[in-house]
Amino acid sequence: MVERARIIFIHGASSSGKSTLARAVQAQLNEPFWHVSIDHLRDSGMVPMERFRRGDFRWKEYRARFFDGFHRSLVAYAAAGNNLLLEHILEEPQWASDLAVMLQPFDVFFVGLHCELDELVRRETLRADRPIGSAADDFHRIHEGQRYDLELSSARPVEENVALLMSAWASRRSPSVFEELALEARVSRTDRPV
Repeated sequence: MVERARIIFIHGASSSGKSTLARAVQAQLNEPFWHVSIDHLRDSGMVPMERFRRGDFRWKEYRARFFDGFHRSLVAYAAAGNNLLLEHILEEPQWASDLAVMLQPFDVFFVGLHCELDELVRRETLRADRPIGSAADDFHRIHEGQRYDLELSSARPVEENVALLMSAWASRRSPSVFEELALEARVSRTDRPV
């Protein structure tokens, strides 16, 4: 029988330090966790981003199915028994409840990674691999109304954030935020008129 997969879900703005934190946490965990990110798909060439940039394809036409496929792939990885260290930006308000329902069979620990706006803009400018303004847009939207099992600040050294995350992960309790979100989503869906 496959053991219930565990997922550490790091949510933060573009350029907030999600990848750095995820890699550092992955190095400390006492069993394998897959580090999963949209960036991995984009940077590996799996998604033909250069063709989207050139205008061969219109991103708006493919965006919804791309993210739907990515979200469904997380379920497939976890259902096979793989633990995940997920870094993702919940760009759409509905994604949190959708993912909570989809990931309900798994042990999800939801981490909010916050970063000051001026630092996000500085990092985004240095990276030069993101549309300028993405980080600021995320800053103003993505944490609004979100609840987390743990909130971290990228103003802290990464080692301190890793220690805080590892401690909170080890002492996590049920119900997690994702369990609560899944319950709320199921209730709101059954309350809808037919």
